[in-house]
Amino acid sequence: MNKDLLKKIFLPLIVLVIMIQAWSMTAKFISGFPTPSDTYIYAFGGTTSSGDELKGVLTDPFYIENKDDKGLFWQLLESLKRVFGGFALAIIVGVPVGLMVGMSKNIQYALNPFIQILKPVSPLAWLPLLLFAFKDIDNTAMSTIFITSIWPIIINTALGVKSVNEDYLNVAKVLRFNPLEKVFQIILPVAVPYIFAGMRLSLGVAWLVIVAAEMLTGGIGIGFWIWNEYNSLAYHNIIIGIFIVGIVGFILDIFMGKIADYFDYRKKM
Repeated sequence: MNKDLLKKIFLPLIVLVIMIQAWSMTAKFISGFPTPSDTYIYAFGGTTSSGDELKGVLTDPFYIENKDDKGLFWQLLESLKRVFGGFALAIIVGVPVGLMVGMSKNIQYALNPFIQILKPVSPLAWLPLLLFAFKDIDNTAMSTIFITSIWPIIINTALGVKSVNEDYLNVAKVLRFNPLEKVFQIILPVAVPYIFAGMRLSLGVAWLVIVAAEMLTGGIGIGFWIWNEYNSLAYHNIIIGIFIVGIVGFILDIFMGKIADYFDYRKKM
């Protein structure tokens, strides 16, 4: 077996063992804090240390009791629908704006101060205003994701445009390309890797934002599910929710990374 592959397998396992030990120590010092073994049972079912027989929240993720009481699969599905809705809107608006910022100094001067001011604003600051404006959970969540995830796309797209070699732009002038021909034949082929890098960052931000948004707006979704478990004092399920959010975020990042690599001409040279 390849030596690097062995390291990729065993080194994370060592870290995992250390984390579980630290988790167990924390549970000993904090009364009522979920232990690793009990959390596993709450996830997959079994008998707890107190003798309670549990089914486990991951054993039936597809159940539907009513419109507000659904399994984890449906909670995740609702969250992902909102994430991809806001993310798609961020792409539709962010890529053209990024192209304009990268191609025009005047547009860059006009928009850059507002990009730098709005970029660090927390999604929690936008939520009350957007909830007042839309009075709808889905639209509020998607618009919050749009506002907070658009900046990496704009910035990376503009960076991609600026990375275009000046010689290519001179060729476009010689061939008398119109603006659209210049964008599609000269700029985009070079800028695409930067655009997808921005989209990858943006999707990560979107997944971060949805949990906070759903905690405050309510309804159905993984964020609200975690908050509801806190209100129900089911602290084991909060940890399960944290792991689920992390794993889904990891999968989304790998997915976007593969797409970005596919369109990155630099890795095919």
